[in-house]
Amino acid sequence: MADTPTYWDYLRLPQLLDLQAGLGTDPEAIGHDELHFIIVHQAYELWFKLAISQLRLARDELARPTVDEETIPHVVHHLRRVIEIMRLCVDQFAVMETLTPQDFLDFRDKLMPSSGFQSFQMREFEILLGLEDMMRVTYGKVHPLEHIKMLAEGSPGGAMAWGTISQARTEVNLRSALHAWLYRTPIQGSSPGDQGDEAVVKAFLQEYLDKGRERREAQLARLIEVSADAAEGLNARFAAQETANEEWLMTEDPRLRRTRAAALFIESYRRLPLLAWPRLLLDTAVELEEQVVLFRTRHARMVERLIGRRVGTGGSSGVDYLDQTTKYRIFTELWAVRSMLSPRSALPKLRNPERYGFREV
Repeated sequence: MADTPTYWDYLRLPQLLDLQAGLGTDPEAIGHDELHFIIVHQAYELWFKLAISQLRLARDELARPTVDEETIPHVVHHLRRVIEIMRLCVDQFAVMETLTPQDFLDFRDKLMPSSGFQSFQMREFEILLGLEDMMRVTYGKVHPLEHIKMLAEGSPGGAMAWGTISQARTEVNLRSALHAWLYRTPIQGSSPGDQGDEAVVKAFLQEYLDKGRERREAQLARLIEVSADAAEGLNARFAAQETANEEWLMTEDPRLRRTRAAALFIESYRRLPLLAWPRLLLDTAVELEEQVVLFRTRHARMVERLIGRRVGTGGSSGVDYLDQTTKYRIFTELWAVRSMLSPRSALPKLRNPERYGFREV
């Protein structure tokens, strides 16, 4: 029976359950509340490890030069698993909040200057999603990743921490893979490389803008009927929206213009058979980022509940810093396009509908 694996052998439970001693070597030397704190955060890191694995699988499938239609359901499957992991991580803050402020203060000083911000797996996850360096809020006066790099020098786990982040920065991220895939989407039956494709894309966008403008002018007229005193402000807001929509869709970058047009096309004609899975992929990407935003928001509120507005253990502004990170948006095109969608009755006429129907096999 010695060669027969057991449950505890397979999961390496003796080793796993011997990793909760904190900065010491004896798990019995720490208090129950500190043990609670360590286990909750170790559980987060295990979930992050699984989420990163699933994110890479989805990214790899979507980043291929040619993505078969039957591949998209697999991409969605992996991303949905990441969504559920993040949903669970949000809910896990409720366990953390069973720690009272006084309970935490009893051992908080032992953590300084460490901080949850130093979770290199969370930084890896953000990078693989597509969060760019320029998007990040500074950590004090230092760029967040440079802060981790400085801490990594001379730290026992520093090589792994900074190596993990450095590797992620060399890889294609999910946002870039999604954009490349969107760029290849047939718009009004036309694909990149087809004769006159750029003209087809521009015509689609212009017709979309024109029809949207007509609809909003009717909306504006109805609003002014019931609120004539607000006419000046309403006119200004509607005009600003029109300008913003046109500038965003008619960007001078032809590749980005086609990518944005593809997102708009998929969302607008999502009932077409060929677009069923593509629109689900876009929904899934938005839902994933929504869960990440909820995670950041829940994290900030948990910290505020435990320590108020104190300086963070790592020297950051604490809750103020966390609140700023809730404004991060990675899939900006997918969020922005929702401001421009028109009802089905106001959509441009679909060209080449046969391109988007079921195919005979």
